[in-house]
Amino acid sequence: MAPSPITTGRRRPAPRRGFTLVELLVVIAIIGTLVGLLLPAVQAAREAARRTGCHNNVRQLALAVHNYEGARRHFPPSMIHAPGTSFVSNNGSWGILGRILPFVEEGNAAVKIDLERAWDQPPNSTTGVPTTRVGIFLCPSEKNDTIRLKNNAPFVYPHTYGFNFGTWFVYDPATGNGGDGAFHPNSRFKTGMFTDGLSKTLCLAEVKAFTAYVRNTADPGATFPAPLPPTLPAEVAALAGGSPSDPKLGPTTNDCTGHTEWPDGRVHHAGFTTVFTPNTRVPLTVGGITHDIDYNSRQEGNSATVPTFAAITARSHHAGTVAVAMMDGSVRALGDDVALAVWRALGTRSGGETTSPE
Repeated sequence: MAPSPITTGRRRPAPRRGFTLVELLVVIAIIGTLVGLLLPAVQAAREAARRTGCHNNVRQLALAVHNYEGARRHFPPSMIHAPGTSFVSNNGSWGILGRILPFVEEGNAAVKIDLERAWDQPPNSTTGVPTTRVGIFLCPSEKNDTIRLKNNAPFVYPHTYGFNFGTWFVYDPATGNGGDGAFHPNSRFKTGMFTDGLSKTLCLAEVKAFTAYVRNTADPGATFPAPLPPTLPAEVAALAGGSPSDPKLGPTTNDCTGHTEWPDGRVHHAGFTTVFTPNTRVPLTVGGITHDIDYNSRQEGNSATVPTFAAITARSHHAGTVAVAMMDGSVRALGDDVALAVWRALGTRSGGETTSPE
């Protein structure tokens, strides 16, 4: 019997089935959900790594301060200034970061400079040291890790760690008296002078590079005499004035120059004070822009007679905390909610407190 043409013909292949539009949208939605779940975890892991790196920097700087003390038999001064005089050049003496260069593996830079001559004048300014980026001086989370310009040319590199200049009063150039913190101009403190205990006295804390600040105002000592600092950010803003005469702030990052000169020893570059707890906002509106400011009533060394009072706030890019080192070298993260009385107690070297940051 002849085969049926139906059974002997080539079988037609089954049509391929692709994704429907609904299925494609479901897959895209699932992928988007997974990315949404994973991205915060990745960002959190990266921030945890940056925080760890920051704490390591803080620890290394605290150890460098102790190594300096071991070599010189005293902790470093914030700067050197002859009482009763004013600097001929604006930046007359190097700060703590410059003095500890040999102890943070920057000996090659240290041998190129003269610590007791202005860092922004020859021969120091021609060495390339002030414009050097020193990694240990910068928090990995700092958003403005970039050189500061002056007249559109590289001038100096910023930093994000400041040293403890005390509560409010910093320095009297007429008498040479300094504040109640761990460092001030001409200080030569030894370990035994920290009667509150090294473990209960702040050494350094995070600050933010390119902070807006105001300097060289009327002497606030009559309104807030030492050791009584302002208690409200609005009080500091009032001292700074609605139209400050010497502002270091403006619409661009490079206009806001606090903590942008790692070689410098002034409190608005080299330090912090404990007027306000970490990350407290001190708003000042100038030119229609509201800045979170620091305040230095008179640059140390700028006058032979006018004292320095300062509200320089510890700040960080780590949400809710700031990394600090104590004078014994221990490192911890302190929350923004630390009590003001505790924060100020930690800022004094011999205030009679026994408060612990734990």
